[in-house]
Amino acid sequence: MNTVNMLRLVALAAIWGGSFLFMRIAAPVLGPAVLIEYRVLFAALFLAGVAWIMQRRGKGAPLDLRNNWKHYLMLGFFNSALPFLLFAFAARTLSASVLSVLNATAPMFGALVGAVWARQKVSGRAALGLVLGTVGVSLLVGFDHVSERPGAAIAIAAALVAAFCYSIASQYAKSARAVAPFANAHGSMWAATICTIPALAFFPSPGEPTVGIMAAVLALGVLCSGIAYILYFKLIEEVGTTSALTVTFLNPMFGILWGAIFLHEVIGWHTLLGSAIVLVGTALVTGFVPSFLRPSPAAQGK
Repeated sequence: MNTVNMLRLVALAAIWGGSFLFMRIAAPVLGPAVLIEYRVLFAALFLAGVAWIMQRRGKGAPLDLRNNWKHYLMLGFFNSALPFLLFAFAARTLSASVLSVLNATAPMFGALVGAVWARQKVSGRAALGLVLGTVGVSLLVGFDHVSERPGAAIAIAAALVAAFCYSIASQYAKSARAVAPFANAHGSMWAATICTIPALAFFPSPGEPTVGIMAAVLALGVLCSGIAYILYFKLIEEVGTTSALTVTFLNPMFGILWGAIFLHEVIGWHTLLGSAIVLVGTALVTGFVPSFLRPSPAAQGK
């Protein structure tokens, strides 16, 4: 991975880590449904503008709704609408740092879903990773003061189900029809906008948005969804899916950092230790090995 792509990776991690900060700011005021409806709508509008510019340059990625609308609905529901709603629900109670680490459990759920979906046996290494991930999450939330807040248990469960949704979407995408990555992002955001509408009846906005709140919502939609998708798919194009997914290991670092800087969240020993254990567990489950630890081609030939 060259310097430019490394900068893209770090920027993407910083942006996605910031999404939990923005949700923590806006969710208590707007409620989960209104917040996420704004998020996916702003993202869809932004991507529609990007698609128009791409089309003018002869590089368009048509949605082909007649053939792909069911695909977009499936992806939009499990990869955006439902997990976004669950995280926004949890953000009313949990800190940005806890949310970002719980989000990092998605690859571990992916291993379980993949084992059931593809009927593949879970390796000993992956099983150890799952155990470590469970220990890390327990340590993180068990010693954090947010776990003492009313409704914390439901919020933690909601965040874990959200991470589980991502694993379902990932497995579905592997078996789904081939659709251009940008069209996937664009079409799924419009689908998520539609899927989120029914939730508005159950989660009305508890407060009036301020300019600061709407700025956080706009950043969540345009920056954390629209621009982040463009960076992510560019990374996939340049370095491949496996390398691009290493952003999973960087997101919690920025989630914890932004929470500490902007929301004055306390970083305790349990935060650092629990996060580290979760990330090690995720690495074991995904089989990720940092590039500097991989043997060189010359060494492999000896």
